[in-house]
Amino acid sequence: MSSIARNYLNQLNADYLRVHRRKEDLFWSTYMGTSDDQAGFTAAEQAYKAFCANPARLPELREMLAQADGADLRRGLGGWIAFFECNVIEDPAAAALMDELVVAEADLFARRKGLKLSLLDEQGRQVVGSLPAASTSLAASPSEAVRQSALDMFHSLEQWVVDHGYLDVVALRNRFARAMGYRDYFDYKVRKNEQMSPEQLFAVLDDFIERTEERVHLSLAELKAAKGAAALLPHNLRYFVSGDVTRQLDPYVPFSRALQDWVESFRRLGIQYREATLTLDLLTREGKYENGFCHGPVPSFWQEGQWVPAVVNFTSLANPSQVGSGWSGLNTLFHEGGHAAHFANVTGNAPCFSQEFPPTSMAYAETQSMFCDSLLDDADWLKRYARSESGKPIPDALIGAMIEARQPFRAFNERQIALVSYFERDLYAMADGDRTPAAVLALARRWERKILGVESPRPLLAIPHLLNQESACAYHGYLLALMAVEQTRAYFLRRDGYLTDNPRIGPDLAAHYWGPGNGMTHDQTLQSLTGEGFSAAPLARVCNQSVAEAWELASASMAAARQRPPAGEGSPLNARIRVVYGEALIADNSESEARMLADFEAWIRRHYQAEPASIG
Repeated sequence: MSSIARNYLNQLNADYLRVHRRKEDLFWSTYMGTSDDQAGFTAAEQAYKAFCANPARLPELREMLAQADGADLRRGLGGWIAFFECNVIEDPAAAALMDELVVAEADLFARRKGLKLSLLDEQGRQVVGSLPAASTSLAASPSEAVRQSALDMFHSLEQWVVDHGYLDVVALRNRFARAMGYRDYFDYKVRKNEQMSPEQLFAVLDDFIERTEERVHLSLAELKAAKGAAALLPHNLRYFVSGDVTRQLDPYVPFSRALQDWVESFRRLGIQYREATLTLDLLTREGKYENGFCHGPVPSFWQEGQWVPAVVNFTSLANPSQVGSGWSGLNTLFHEGGHAAHFANVTGNAPCFSQEFPPTSMAYAETQSMFCDSLLDDADWLKRYARSESGKPIPDALIGAMIEARQPFRAFNERQIALVSYFERDLYAMADGDRTPAAVLALARRWERKILGVESPRPLLAIPHLLNQESACAYHGYLLALMAVEQTRAYFLRRDGYLTDNPRIGPDLAAHYWGPGNGMTHDQTLQSLTGEGFSAAPLARVCNQSVAEAWELASASMAAARQRPPAGEGSPLNARIRVVYGEALIADNSESEARMLADFEAWIRRHYQAEPASIG
């Protein structure tokens, strides 16, 4: 009988890969703007949702589990049971609402994709606008008119969102969630994504807000005293906090070298991709989705003793001709590259363990990526990798200036993540008749002022996560992940004394965090590596550090790095890497890694000597 159960597991794995690959390939092409097959993507998304929500699967799987012998077979069947328990829609009315919701969201996405936004460039010209360009302008442009135009673009997008179907989608999401037995869609998503109730979630968020309340108001008061009241205006805040250092940092982190910095840093950390195929689309262009992401069309897993390597796509939105874009693009590259490492290293015996949707906790998934991008702010990483065209390392004084500018607003930045959850909780709790465009925008401004003390430089309804079903009501995962990141960093620092180029980190992450996939809870993976349960306190402590305390730690890390022997080249990433610009191949490592890095740098230099619009 066990052979029947094994055959069932193998067939289920194959059926999932087929429907998942179809949906993911169309997701990539439509989100990258290389295909207009929105109808095909909607159909593939509906087929995938129908597969995941099939109520016939659970009784079949439970029957197979009863017949199975052997821990490995039982593990695979148990993983699928957990998957379908998160996704099955047994009520036909709820299933019909899910179909309706997929169509409504696809329509909203298509219309948002066609929306033309604009802002001013540094020469005062009206140019095509994008979310990354606006964010970079707010942080780095010395022109107040340019910064104001970026904020105006965000506000015009917010108005478009509330006027063009988003509020109807919110109402439809609530109807679906209530048909599934939940109070509203926020309640549904928190319980599905994090296995927490909203009350449990807000106990954690409220604790963090309380621990950082004094620091955030002190930061605003200090900025006002130093730069004047105008510095607190939403179009000025980011620039007055970090604009000068962002511009000073720019020559030391050109995006032309970002791929090399990522490859070398991850190699020295001992991170492996286990034969995965990685496709990277790293540059902004018209028609491309305006947020970095990582999706895996083929999840990694073992089947009948054969390793199935992952196929992973990830994207960033760098514009190398814009000051500050190299740094933001590098951060996205490390972040999404961390996701890719995670999903290429899950070693279960079914693909359900290695995918980014429930029962995978968003906070667990984001812990992997945010740990990797956290390294970029470390003084010893900057000293090792940030260097000018002539090879001169970043000056200690500039690292000190970065800390002086950014550390006081660390609490502000992390509270900005929590802010989204407070807003979405109240948005979905509103009666449909009360959820008017004016009321929703007023709610957004009210929560911004309450959590941040000022209106946000990144207005709430301009955040793309709110529009997408998978990421809506899940933004708190980023903050929960940051809490776990600080626990992870503290563990490695206690044990090894350093993070940058530490070759023990990759293998440890693979063994304790990545390998189990969603077969373990987020808290269990933390316990496995650090011996500690989940806590908000380490993140709050880091947020509340003074500039002097942060600089003392940075100085010590740079001094210790000088005493360590050179890290060498590290281990090969063990991945097939393709870097693309839409459908055009920029570089790959089919010949060698060195050739790929040289081709990428040459392509960036060749194309960005001219205006980005001339790129073909």
